[in-house]
Amino acid sequence: MTTPLDSSEARTGNGTGYALEGTMLEICSCGSPCPCFIGEDPHGGECFGVIAFHLEHGRIGDVDVSGRTVVNIAHIPGNALSGGWRSVLVVDDGAADVQYEALVNAFSGQLGGGLADLAGLVGELVDVRRAAVRHAVDNADGRFEVEGIVEAHLQPIQSSPDGTTATLYDSAFTTVKGAPAYLGKSRHYRVTLPDADMNWSFEGRNTIQTAWRMEHAG
Repeated sequence: MTTPLDSSEARTGNGTGYALEGTMLEICSCGSPCPCFIGEDPHGGECFGVIAFHLEHGRIGDVDVSGRTVVNIAHIPGNALSGGWRSVLVVDDGAADVQYEALVNAFSGQLGGGLADLAGLVGELVDVRRAAVRHAVDNADGRFEVEGIVEAHLQPIQSSPDGTTATLYDSAFTTVKGAPAYLGKSRHYRVTLPDADMNWSFEGRNTIQTAWRMEHAG
């Protein structure tokens, strides 16, 4: 767990900077652990994934976005770091209009920094929309839902008889040095998004959850 941003870190002032932290949850079609997470090619040559950024604390410019969730639903046609993703971006419908605008600007790469690098992996942004999000996942254990779009029931991989969850450290997508990425599998994982030609369903595949932090001065 990362520590909350203090007021000096969170205050970006010019409206184009951001300071965000919380968790990143990845659910996908790869076996566990997901090779994409360490920069290798996905199982089967392509990945059908959901990446959810739940912001425990955050500010974009002068807009407080704490408590909000942003979800990237993506078909990744090869190595994740090679780009070419086909994505739909979803902001949870609890976001006020000013929060929604700030989050879309940041996560679509318009404000620069690390989020622009992430957005640069997307070859086609098919749609941006709002939906109700239920994020009840802790250390790769629990349920994640985007109303009418994503359903996932997740369970951790226990690496020892005492029930310790298996972890991965310092991977290609690590943004908090030394933070564990908790490994799990989906009991059930389904995406239903026919208007974007995104429909898939898997069981027993990868899920990873880790602390996440991103800052950019603007």
